[in-house]
Amino acid sequence: MKPMRLLLSVCLALAATPAWAGAQKEEALAANVASTMHRSVSDANAPRLVFDDPRLGQAWLAEMSRRLQKRIPDPWVRERLLTAIQYEATRAGLDPQLVLGLIQVESGFNKYAVSGAGARGLMQVMPFWVRHIGNPRHNLFDLTTNLRYGCTILRYYLDVERGNLFRALGRYNGSLGRAEYPNLVMGAWKNRWAWQAPAPVRTAALP
Repeated sequence: MKPMRLLLSVCLALAATPAWAGAQKEEALAANVASTMHRSVSDANAPRLVFDDPRLGQAWLAEMSRRLQKRIPDPWVRERLLTAIQYEATRAGLDPQLVLGLIQVESGFNKYAVSGAGARGLMQVMPFWVRHIGNPRHNLFDLTTNLRYGCTILRYYLDVERGNLFRALGRYNGSLGRAEYPNLVMGAWKNRWAWQAPAPVRTAALP
């Protein structure tokens, strides 16, 4: 009975995970846009922290890890996820704190979350994106692959909307023109994940 109870608990936990992005609209992409996005999601570089000063990277990682501890107790898994988020967001020209807020709303940091419409993973990517900009070997439940797709897609929507984040988030969720989803993501970003780099330590000049 114990294995059955464990399986039931896991299923219930997954079913309770929020999944918002199932209404993303499938639309034709211009050939040059699809090519650019394909190159982005096909990048095989291993994630790493991208900071001009490595000490700032470690400060960021320590603080974000502290905030994420209740959701992801394992420190190795937590730091691996945060490193991938910071890398993929930065290479897409996005604020990593925004991406953390989006993931909180989309999947509650459950990499196996599935929406009613079939959106998958941390950033709730719809499978049709694999057909348009990826290849059949891409697994949207893979942590790095999902983040790469999600950040690439959000960057595309930001470009379409000329930098208007509110509208770009609406497109990401498939609720363009409605305020609920953009407000949830921006609220999570500002209230939970906002981070300011510590001021540099100044040393006294030698006489």
